[in-house]
This record gives sequence, structure tokens and C-alpha cells, in this order.
Amino acid sequence: MLAVLWIVIFLAVVLTLAYQRVSLITATAVIAVTLAVCTLTSTGWGLAVFLWLVFAAIFAPLNITAVRKAWLTRPALDLFRKVLPTLSATERTALDAGTVYWEGEMFSGKPNWRRLEELPPPELSDEEQAFLDGPVQTLLDMCDEWQITHKDADLTPEAWQYIKDNKFWGMIIPRQYGGLEFSAYAHSCVLAKVGSGPAGGTVGPVVAVPNSLGPAELLMHYGTEEQKNHYLPRLAVGDEIPCFGLTSPHAGSDAGAIPDKGVVCRGTWKGEEVVGMKLTWDKRYITLAPVATVLGLAFKMYDPDGLLGDQKALGVTCALIPTDTEGCHTGRRHFPSSSPFQNGPTWGDEVFVPLSYIIGGQPMIGQGWRMLMECLSVGRSISLPSGSTGDAISNARLTGAYAVIRRQFNVSIGAFEGIQEALARIGGKTYACESVRRFTANAVDLGEKPSVASAIAKYHVTTMAQEVAKDAMDVHAGKAVMMGPSNPIGRSFQAAPVNITVEGANILTRSMMIFGQGAIRCHPYVLDEIAAANNSDRAAALDDFDRLLYRHIGHDLAAAARSLVMGLTGGMGSAVGKTKELAPYYQAMNRYSANLALLADIAMATLGGTLKFRESLSARLGDVLSHLYIASATLKRFVEDGAHAEDLPLVQWVCEDAFAHIEIALAGVLRHLPSRPAAWLAGGLIFPLGRTARVPSDTLGGRVAGLVQTPGGVRDRLTPRCYISQTKTTQGGALFEQAMLATLDCAGLQKTLVKACKDATVTVDHPREQIEAAAAAGVFNDEEADRMRQLYELQMAVIRVDDFDPSEMRASRHEPHQVANSGADA
Repeated sequence: MLAVLWIVIFLAVVLTLAYQRVSLITATAVIAVTLAVCTLTSTGWGLAVFLWLVFAAIFAPLNITAVRKAWLTRPALDLFRKVLPTLSATERTALDAGTVYWEGEMFSGKPNWRRLEELPPPELSDEEQAFLDGPVQTLLDMCDEWQITHKDADLTPEAWQYIKDNKFWGMIIPRQYGGLEFSAYAHSCVLAKVGSGPAGGTVGPVVAVPNSLGPAELLMHYGTEEQKNHYLPRLAVGDEIPCFGLTSPHAGSDAGAIPDKGVVCRGTWKGEEVVGMKLTWDKRYITLAPVATVLGLAFKMYDPDGLLGDQKALGVTCALIPTDTEGCHTGRRHFPSSSPFQNGPTWGDEVFVPLSYIIGGQPMIGQGWRMLMECLSVGRSISLPSGSTGDAISNARLTGAYAVIRRQFNVSIGAFEGIQEALARIGGKTYACESVRRFTANAVDLGEKPSVASAIAKYHVTTMAQEVAKDAMDVHAGKAVMMGPSNPIGRSFQAAPVNITVEGANILTRSMMIFGQGAIRCHPYVLDEIAAANNSDRAAALDDFDRLLYRHIGHDLAAAARSLVMGLTGGMGSAVGKTKELAPYYQAMNRYSANLALLADIAMATLGGTLKFRESLSARLGDVLSHLYIASATLKRFVEDGAHAEDLPLVQWVCEDAFAHIEIALAGVLRHLPSRPAAWLAGGLIFPLGRTARVPSDTLGGRVAGLVQTPGGVRDRLTPRCYISQTKTTQGGALFEQAMLATLDCAGLQKTLVKACKDATVTVDHPREQIEAAAAAGVFNDEEADRMRQLYELQMAVIRVDDFDPSEMRASRHEPHQVANSGADA
């Protein structure tokens, strides 16, 4: 019996030491003391001797540095080198380009919630707020979605000029060059508000692209002083319209495979013979290309004649080409998902330009991929997540209103549980989108280049916004599919795939980028271990690897212990933040963080370099990381918003949805791990009581749906800076808001009318006639009847759909379609 007790004690001690992740010396001392007490209290000296021998065999070599390095670390280093994944030059550049933000805490297995709380909240300056309230509002008021998409296929000349005059393209350009020099957060807020406008699918890309990955961003970081002084002031005021050509028919998400080339040669430029380059390119999907005056171009550069040196293949290079250069072709347009923003192909064949067109000049030849990767993480953090968030915010506000206004079976459709399910998803995902948008944009202002976080934001925010648009379509039903000036949501549903596919298709972002980069970039030890393994100084490599290896082992033991303990307790007693209402979510995330740390290392250990080819496994591990990031952003936002208790249902919905997705992903990894013993061991540690997370309940969904349908602080915080026209009050968001308020104001009168119909005081069927009959019968007094008449007109204005004379729907005659060139889709 005493032996059993000591076994339990030993297991408890080892589990506690691992859980607390104590140092090797501390663990050795504690276990030695425990073993000594066991020896003194035990009557079986044979067992005690055996245990001391086991203890010595394990801990003596671990604590004697020379022995440990020779017999343990060196063989481990040799094995690590053999299984080390091969990284291409482009993969190495991508890994080196970004920084690690909060997602690194999720990989740690023990998140530091104090660090999250201490991150300063994003704020808008007075100038930035004035820009949102003034120029952004005015621009959206100027843009008629139906006129743009159905008739003009473009913004009006006045809107283009307004964009230039108010420096919409200069948000990221420093003031010294005439730009606005807004914070990343302000830049993001502008794009979110633009995205919430009815013409956001067209206006958004026009505003976003010059402020994202493109000439201005690249010039600011890498341009020569001459290039900065020439281009940046002109870009800020719209004297130059920029675009950037990266994607080609043969290289989409695999941007490193671009076949476009520049060949160094001699040629004539402005009457003089100079060393320049002949550029040949074929690009497509290039926003603003049809109207651009300056084309940023990525291509692979070659020097076959050795005019610049001995190296023949010089690598990816970026240049700026005026589009009026002879041989540079632009002007033709694509038509992306019925959103006629200026987007099209560009191509050129052996176009000779001087080397001075290279961004940064001759020293930056071959540095293009690094330049693009370093800038992409910033642009990806802002442009697409912001525009998609604005779209979700608009759909949430419009659909919540519509669910109140639209009545069937004598009640607002928002009273039906089926509609509430959709409204709950709309509310929860919109809250998550805004949380991630704010959290990630703020990272850029804090000096980060969050390559992994930006991939998470891009994939999940655009995906959630598309799901919100789908649910909005279902709630609006027939009205949503009848296109016309009266339909405020149909176009956003049509345009949603644009954000899904650009800047890296979402499928590949999820399956290759999030965990593919996160496993190495965010892991506390792997990147440094790879550096140590690649160190040509063998002695230094062994020293560095020895130091890292045992910390890594301690990390894994802690993750295993924490997974088991918190799997049994639900994380109770683990570290939490200051806001007590959020404690259950912090504790659950402590558990899932430990699960991720454990399972990621098991996957890397058992699969080695082949893990990067197991894309489905990588995607599921990425899902765990992503949903931990989304939930963290949600908790951070709740606190920053003032920790209003009435917002808690939204937080609960997002977190419960995230936790359910996390457990599905963890179970999926365990099911598909090739090493079944490793999977069984991990499964026992991660799910000792089975899967415990549940999707949000119907009751919770009903509460969220109610918040979406209720005017007030919660709904306003859910949909911040949502565009509502101050001039077009009879359509779109302004109309829906008026009709919603009127419907709620007349709720009692509507119940009275329903009762009058049931008791046959009112016997007519048409709603308009019922109001008049009720007034005639004295059910309503004059003031009440007027209110009901006004309500009827507002409701009809909302539910009315457009119809057209057949002549209005006929496409005007065009010349037959022509393919722009042999490679690009025109």
C-alpha cells in the first residue's frame, strides 16, 4: 500500500514540476529530495536502490555538461540535421521578413495575459477622425452603387477627382512628401468605413491598393532619394495613379514562380546609349492598371552578357515603369464579380528602360522578393481585413434592421428561431471581424510586421465576412436576389469572392501559410534550432543547440502536463487577465495553447520535413492557432470597448464558436497523424475526458440575435463607423434605420391591429386598408393612424424590389470580345 502511495506521490511531483516548467537543476533537486524521503520511510531497500539507480542514470548525464553534449546533444543535432525541412530561398525570405506578434504567445503553451492587457489600445487623432467624418463620408455620398455597377462601370469623374484632391492615396505617405501620414489603425478605419458603403466593392480597391503593397510602400522603404522626391509627392495628390504587377497567368499564389523577366543589355535611351534592361511581362488581375500612369513591376532579372558582373541570374527585382513607355500595354479591363473597379491586364515585350527605373536603384537588383515579403505583411494586415470587416458591419446593421421591419405571420421575422440562428452568426462573426481588424492593424502601429497574424486576418476575416454576406442574403431572401437601386446587400455577396482570392488564395493561405510559417516563425525554439543546425562553426552549433534542445524538451513536457491537467480541470486555477467576467475564456485558451504547443511538436517530430507537404494537417494546426488569435482579439476588444456587460453575449458566442472549431481541428490532427502511438498518447493528454467544447447554444444565439435587432449602444459598438448617408435618407442604411425605429415605435399599435383583425373589428386583408379600417372603427385615433400610415410607407420602401423595362436591361452593343494578348485574360 505504501509503495502505491509513493508511486502516486512521484507522479504528482513529476507532473507538478513539468506543469510549472522548473529548471533542470530545480527538478533534479526536488526529485532527489522526494526520493530521499521515500527511501527513509520505505521498508523495501531493494526498491529504493533501484529507484536511485534509475534517477542517477537519467539525471547524471543531463546535469554533467560534457557528458550531455557528447552522448545526448550531438546525436540529437545530427538527427535534427537529417530531418530538417529543406527551405527554398523564397521560403527563407518569407520567414525572415516578418516579426512575431501575439500569435507567439499562443505557441508558447502558457500565454502571458498581462502582455495582452498592456498592449496600448489603438486611437484616432483628431485629424484622422475628421477625415472619417468628412472626406470619407462625402466620397461615399458621391458614389451611387447602381449607377457605377450597372451603367457607368466606373466611378464618376467627380469621385476620381475628389479622391485625388483629398489625398486618399496618400494615407501612408509621410507629410514631408505631401501625404497624410495616417496611423495604420486610421488607414484601416478608412477602408472599413469605405467597405461598409453600398459601393464599397468598387470604391474600396481604388482607395486600398495605392496604400497597400505598391509603389508608395516600396518607395518609402527602398527607393532612392531621387525616386522618393519625384514620385511620393505626385502619388499623394493623385498626379500619378499607381498599380503593381505581380500576378501572372503562370504564377498566382506561387508568386516566386513569375516567368516575367528583365534582361540587362545596352540600348538607346533619350538619344544616348546606356546599360539598361529589356522587360518582358504578362500580368493579370492588376487593380488600377487600366488607368495607371506608373506601373510597379516584379520580374526576374538576368545578365547573360555579364554587363553588371559575373552572376547571370540576379533574382527577383522591382521597378517603376511609366505606362506611357513605348511597348507598355494597359487599358483593357477585367470584370471581377460584377464589381467594376479598375482592374485589368498589362503586358510588354522587350521594353527597354534604364536601370534607374529599378526601385532603390542598381543596389536593389535581386532584392525584390525580400522587398515584397517585408511589405506584404503590413498591407495584408490592413487592406482586405478592413474592407471585409466594413462589409460585414454593413450587412449586420442592415440585416438586423430588416429582421425587425419585415413581418410574416403577424410578427417580425426576427422572432423566428431560424432567422435568429442566422442573425446570431452574423452578429458573432461581425464582432470577431472587427476585433481582428483592430487588433492586427494596431500591431503595425506598434512596429510589428506580423506575417503570420496578417495571414490569419486575411483568411479568417474575408471568410467570415463572406459567411455573413451569405446569411444576410438568406434573411433578406427574395429581396436580396433582385438587383437594383433598392437592394443594398446583393452586390456585397457578389463581390465577396474578390477578397477571398486576392493576395494569396484563401485555400492556400490556410493550408500552407498560417501554420507553415507559424510553426517555425512563432515557435519559441525551432527557428533558433534551425539557425544552430546550419551554423558552420561546429562547436558553436553544438553549444547553441545544447542550450536550446533542453529548453525545448522542457517546453514539451510542460505542454504535456498542462494539457493533461487542464483537460481534467477545464483550466481552472490557471492564469487569467484582470477582467473577471472573461476568466473562463482565458482559462480555456490556456488549455488550448498547451494543446497546440504539444501537438505541433509531435507533428514536427514524427513527420519532420514532410510535414510541409501534409497540407491538411498543417491547415488544421493553423486553425487552432487562428481561433486562439481570434478569441484573444475578441477579449482585448471587449476590454478596450469599456467591458460593457451587455456586450458579453457577443464575446461568449465568438469564444464558444472558436473553441468548438479548435477541438474539431485538434481531433482532426489526431485522427490523421501517421504515427498512431504518438496520436494515442497525444489524444490521452489533450482529451482525457473527451471533447468538451460545444457550439453556441440556441439560447445564446437568441440573445445575440436580439442585440443585432435592438437600437442602442451594443448595436452601435458592434457596427462602428458604419456608413449611413446623411443626404440619401430614402434609401440604403438611412432608410432601414428609419423604418426599424418606426417599427419598434409602433409595436404596440401593430399588436392592437392584429387583435382587431382577430376579433373581426377589422375585416379587410390588405395592410394599408387595415390601417384605414382601424382608424374608421376607432381602434386608432388620428395621431396613431398617421404613425401607422407613415410606418407602412417606410416598410414598403424597405421591402420593395426593383423592376425594369426590358429596354433598360439590354446590354448596349459592343465590338466582339478580344483577347488582349496571348497569355493574359482580358
